[in-house]
Amino acid sequence: MTTTQTAATVPATSVASRPAGTKQVGSTGGTTTLGSGATGAAEPAATRGRTSIADTVVVKIAGMAAREIPGVHDMGGGLSRTLGAVRDRVPGGRPNVGRGVKVEVGERQTAIDLDLVVEYGVAITDVAHDVRENVIAAVERTTGLEVVEVNVTVNDVHLPEDDDEAAVSETRVA
Repeated sequence: MTTTQTAATVPATSVASRPAGTKQVGSTGGTTTLGSGATGAAEPAATRGRTSIADTVVVKIAGMAAREIPGVHDMGGGLSRTLGAVRDRVPGGRPNVGRGVKVEVGERQTAIDLDLVVEYGVAITDVAHDVRENVIAAVERTTGLEVVEVNVTVNDVHLPEDDDEAAVSETRVA
């Protein structure tokens, strides 16, 4: 199995447990090729050819799996969320499911970093545990890559009155 890089590599963070030979990817990156790609009529049908998984696929799977967990309000840092809110309001714009997700993908392994905003009142450690379990299960099941770690950073807590302030400011503008 090999990893073919199609975009510039982002410098990896200094985490000692990252898979060897990995690169860090946000919403753009390379492609991981699974399988050697045997050819010929004598080979079983399931092994004829190669399967390539773009790194952005891992980002999207991890982002969707993290958002499925109750208690996760949003993902990404402050600036990322602000830009995402603007993008969501533009007609024809669609939400970025990869916001707040960074991955490092090797030949057979991946490491994932998540930035979360949790709801006020939830147990942060329980939410982080549930997010880790769901992300690992989704990525391993869907891609076949081994997830060696999922680092969760909680950047903010969403308060109930935050929604009230947003509604008031929207009604004041005609």
